[in-house]
Amino acid sequence: MDLDLTGKHALVCGGSQGIGMAAAIELALLGASVTLLARSSDALHKALSSLPGSDDPTRRHGAISVDMSDLAALTTQVAGLAHSQPVQILVNNSGGPPGGPAHAAKTEDFEGAFRQHLLAGQALVQAVLPGMRESGWGRIVNVISTSVREPIANLGVSNTVRGAVASWAKTLSRELGPHGITVNNVLPGYTRTGRLEQILADRARAGGTDEASVARQMLASVPAGRFAEASEIASAIAFLASPAAAYINGVSIAVDGGRMQSI
Repeated sequence: MDLDLTGKHALVCGGSQGIGMAAAIELALLGASVTLLARSSDALHKALSSLPGSDDPTRRHGAISVDMSDLAALTTQVAGLAHSQPVQILVNNSGGPPGGPAHAAKTEDFEGAFRQHLLAGQALVQAVLPGMRESGWGRIVNVISTSVREPIANLGVSNTVRGAVASWAKTLSRELGPHGITVNNVLPGYTRTGRLEQILADRARAGGTDEASVARQMLASVPAGRFAEASEIASAIAFLASPAAAYINGVSIAVDGGRMQSI
């Protein structure tokens, strides 16, 4: 199985922590040069120092500090990076919107979520696409949510925008496939990240209970009986980014321990 990413350059959004950082590590282990993108420069440089191959002179690991909701700054910085070091792998990953029912959300909540997820994804793709087309090889992997198939209670805004991103990605996969570029989605289940901690706290507060009880209720729906580790989601991302996955295009792969009941 060809998993070698030597000579490839990956841009990993949300790369300073959680699933993004885990994906960056896996891609670096497969030989890629990795650029991390996140808001906090301090967290980025700490994560950067932990990447495999950071002491290899043939690698060009780097970092970009930018808020993904600032589309002008995002476009400028990523286009500049892609011009000097073409990007062949884009991991489109960003933290989810705050919880709450859809009917209670403000219109600006939806606008902000679409900007951070769908519009930012569009800006990123347009910035890296010239390099992918020139090399005739590209991988775009969007980290979304199982909610694109089964909406999750009390995540109204997230359910809405994640579904839009999945439809956008499917459309892109058909447009870009002829250029040797694949577009796929990874749908994480309950994963030990800061996002999970936020959900546990929100549900405990809303239900007047404790987080341990909420965690037990959540795990009761997971056949694997545990939360995922970020590295397990990262393994799926790294595989989809590899040469071995060249004929996988336009799919959404759940990594959820069997939680979803749909096929």
